[in-house]
Amino acid sequence: MTNTPNQPSRLELIEAILVRVATQQEVNTAAIAGLTVKQEVNTNALSDLTTKLDNLSDNVNELTENTNRVLSRSAVLDDVLLELRDSHEQHQQNFLEHQRTTNAALHSLEAILLQLLRIFPQQ
Repeated sequence: MTNTPNQPSRLELIEAILVRVATQQEVNTAAIAGLTVKQEVNTNALSDLTTKLDNLSDNVNELTENTNRVLSRSAVLDDVLLELRDSHEQHQQNFLEHQRTTNAALHSLEAILLQLLRIFPQQ
């Protein structure tokens, strides 16, 4: 390869390539440093999110336990309410039966009294 006055020499071309490579290496090193900082920020954010997710999971578990406890109590109260209704209906039926028998007894006593008054009129 012969050098012409307007063309750079082979050594100059290699030096220019080395300068470009060195410049690119500096740019890449700076970019890697920036990415390392971003990765550290993301790692910290991920750690914070993991902690928050653990807390949320604990809260959901506690809420689930509370809900299950409330639902269990509700089921017991529903059973008690049904028993109270049944008991109330039974008492109501008993009351109506007692009222009917009491009224029947009163009618019988009234009829007996009327017969006694006919037999023994008041003087």
